[in-house]
Amino acid sequence: MAQKRSSSGKKVVRAEKAPASRTSESKGTEHAPDVESTWTATPEARKKAGTFRLLAGLLWALAIAGELVGIFWVLRQSDINMVLLIGLIVVIGALAIGGSLLWKKANRLDPAERKDTVRFFVQNQLGAIITIIAFLPLIVMILLNDDLDKKDKAIAGTVGVVVAVIATLVSVDWDPPSVEQYTAESSTVIDITGEDLVYWTSSGEVFHLCQDASAVNLESKDNTIYSGTVADAHAAGKSRLTKQVAMETKQCGFEVDESEPQDTDSADLSEAPAP
Repeated sequence: MAQKRSSSGKKVVRAEKAPASRTSESKGTEHAPDVESTWTATPEARKKAGTFRLLAGLLWALAIAGELVGIFWVLRQSDINMVLLIGLIVVIGALAIGGSLLWKKANRLDPAERKDTVRFFVQNQLGAIITIIAFLPLIVMILLNDDLDKKDKAIAGTVGVVVAVIATLVSVDWDPPSVEQYTAESSTVIDITGEDLVYWTSSGEVFHLCQDASAVNLESKDNTIYSGTVADAHAAGKSRLTKQVAMETKQCGFEVDESEPQDTDSADLSEAPAP
């Protein structure tokens, strides 16, 4: 069987089985694009997300344990080992970041609903919250420690603040996913193409309507176009549907609703290869 390719000659491959799906609120209408429905994660997606969250919780617990070791053992020594203290700070930062990255992956598979404001904020920013908890008491205790001279206190305090800030910035989810976003994207794709199927590349940050869209045919790392559901695309790390929907609707040969506003951007650079 011949390998499927786009108009530019790029190889087109199907992503792994979708970890999540868009399910209709009314039984028996799963395939009707004109029926209002809400995206929900499948049991497989929730199981995978649960595993990521469990691992994230373990890494965060180790980070907090490291903080306690620093406060109740390292800083209580009469001759404080600076190498050990700074090494512990770095390890705590690495554990906090590792847990946060896993937590973000889980949220991509099983996002919260934006309308539930408190849960949405906590679920998406929990990594940053835990990171602050893992660092703030330790930094305060370093600055208040009487066994450290001013020079060592300044060094340890500065390292602690820098690592804490870096870890917190990495842990914050600046563009958190939501059930509402996935539902809207799936609805848009299905309304235009007739199915929940989108395309992306390893170098791009967004996903597209068809394999012949100009943005997915730009040069990419592996010269491959991947296809799958909206959920597949998000699981692959793509943040959203392209903003150039109207332009791609024409490029892909789908019917254009002339009443809809057209794209004003001249180019979508989201698929440009990383330097």
